[in-house]
Amino acid sequence: MTTDTPLLEASNVDFAYGDVSILRDVSVSIRAGEVTALIGPNGTGKTTLLRALAGLQVPTAGSITYHGPETAREIGYLPQHPEFRPGFTVLETLRFYASLVGRGDDDAMARLESVGLADAATRQVEALSGGMTRLVGIAQATIGDPPLVVLDEPASGLDPGMSKHVFAVASELAATGTAVLLSSHDLELVERTAGEVVMLDRGTVVERGSPTSIRNRLGVDSLQAVYEASIAGDLSSVRVQGETA
Repeated sequence: MTTDTPLLEASNVDFAYGDVSILRDVSVSIRAGEVTALIGPNGTGKTTLLRALAGLQVPTAGSITYHGPETAREIGYLPQHPEFRPGFTVLETLRFYASLVGRGDDDAMARLESVGLADAATRQVEALSGGMTRLVGIAQATIGDPPLVVLDEPASGLDPGMSKHVFAVASELAATGTAVLLSSHDLELVERTAGEVVMLDRGTVVERGSPTSIRNRLGVDSLQAVYEASIAGDLSSVRVQGETA
């Protein structure tokens, strides 16, 4: 269940590489028990913002404040291209991550069960499909019960069935009270799953709110139509399917 107090707040965040501005005056609030989806064209700063919110990059300006409980792991993170050291089984891999936050084998196995991979526990990580690798990455990101889980394009390149499963896992995490922040180009699944949508274009927030409130405000009937109405440039309908950001 969501609360009025945000778990994590970004206020007036800027990020630049030298003279190249990536993010400009971005403010975002992430709440417990809710899936927040970050959408927008490629190269508009989504991954940079996710990494900043996960504490992996320091903003050039502005502030990011965590208001959640003190735990061994406050934020879990799934990178856009998860990789695991070859030569180990799925369960051995998760046992390693569990040991880093003082958790044992039971927690590692519970995470596999939560993403539907209990039957793959003894499989070598290098033998996994792309979809299964992402699910192991989600399991890794949830070890230690972090109050916030950040997922960068968790369904990228997956078939429709696996994509739906990944979003279902995100919904189940939110239902337990976890704050889930994810980026995605699959606007249909975002519309079904997210309680809050933040749309970035050229490094700034151009829309925010629930899918329903944004649709009503713009007088359109889908998040895809919101995207096409809000994103600058004539290539919006093409850019949504393009390279990663």
